[in-house]
Amino acid sequence: MTTRRDFIRTSAAGMAGLGLASSLPRTLKVGKPVAPSDKIKIGLIGCNGMGFVDLSTFLENPETECIAICDIDDNPLYKRAAEAEKLQGKKVPNLYKDWRKLIDNKDIDLVIIGTPDHWHCLPMVSACQSGKDVYCEKPMGYTVEECNLMVKAAQKYNRVVQVGQWQRSDPHWQDAVAFVRSGKLGKIRTVRVFSYQGWCSSVPVLPDEPVPQGVDYDMWLGPAPSRPFNRNHFHFNFRWFWDYAGGLMTDWGVHLLDYALYGMNVKTPRSVTAMGGKFGYPADAAETPDTLQALYEFDGFTVLWDHAIGVDDGAYGRNHGVAYVGENGTLVVNRDGWEVIPERIDGGTPRMEAVPLQKSGGKGLSLHVKNHLACLKSRDVNTNANPAIGAGIATFASLGNIAYRTRKRLEWNGTAFTNDAEANQYLVPHYRAPWTLPQV
Repeated sequence: MTTRRDFIRTSAAGMAGLGLASSLPRTLKVGKPVAPSDKIKIGLIGCNGMGFVDLSTFLENPETECIAICDIDDNPLYKRAAEAEKLQGKKVPNLYKDWRKLIDNKDIDLVIIGTPDHWHCLPMVSACQSGKDVYCEKPMGYTVEECNLMVKAAQKYNRVVQVGQWQRSDPHWQDAVAFVRSGKLGKIRTVRVFSYQGWCSSVPVLPDEPVPQGVDYDMWLGPAPSRPFNRNHFHFNFRWFWDYAGGLMTDWGVHLLDYALYGMNVKTPRSVTAMGGKFGYPADAAETPDTLQALYEFDGFTVLWDHAIGVDDGAYGRNHGVAYVGENGTLVVNRDGWEVIPERIDGGTPRMEAVPLQKSGGKGLSLHVKNHLACLKSRDVNTNANPAIGAGIATFASLGNIAYRTRKRLEWNGTAFTNDAEANQYLVPHYRAPWTLPQV
């Protein structure tokens, strides 16, 4: 009988022709005991934040086992290793500070990438080249060209990749899209997408300081520009600095804007423009805007992104959500659920029946992981958030940031900006030596 390990290491096309999929041990079924030789062996790169949340969710399933964790900081590395040992009842045998050593470990089947955004591309491509499958946190890539290379790598090496856009596996979001596509809302003129995060506070200005003991800071910087160590740029706060991420737009925006496009069944805008700035905290250390509106133009409708840091009052009584504004009514969906608010004729008779709040089951990430595991077993590369989906929305969010940074209305053809050479310079990253863009 073909073992789980043998099957996972062989391409879907080659194995399907031999009819070996049906020979997988029944013990792989979720909830039943799994033989050690049939465990999906996981290696985690970047364990301080969402990476460990992802790993913990994978470890809820008996067919998984963590055998390696990598982080450039000793503190979270050893802390998470101890926590993982408690979760799975056995020690994590391999701890690394260099992700390349984790990729070289031939016993690993699946790599989870939970690093800052600027460190997604290189380990993901390397994992694919090494015959490993990947779960990559969102946004999939830091730049458009990185996204292109990551899609190409997953396809070339026939890897099963899931991007951490877990709302793609959450039933109430899918139900909302089905209602939008039913036509009951009538003509949809705009899709409002908003994220007002009151819990996010100002980033205080701090002086540079020596690199803390146990931190490989040069590896943390990786392909990003060299600069002195500053705690503001490290761990969680990296997302507010352009060298490593794209602010709230690529943090929450990737989740929410994804459903704007998915619900409307579109991918490529005709143009984008943006305005905003550091209006709430003008003197703090963050570089990305605390207030931003980006307007994307499609044929017949617009998508509006609206975010604010330090403020919770978004729209429709929510601090985040996606609102499909139709002539008959508006469907609003967020992580709590979805509802339909009717339009009224002259303020009186409703144009459609209201739909009360359809609550979320709160299992989105768990279902997303189960979808990935199922695809790993069947060698189905079409996961719920496959690389094409991840690249599409990471690119879309990047367009809004580029429009903000150039302060121009930019026309987009799906590959490049057609009216501004300066804007196209943001599409490709400029890696610090000795790091270079991967060759795929």
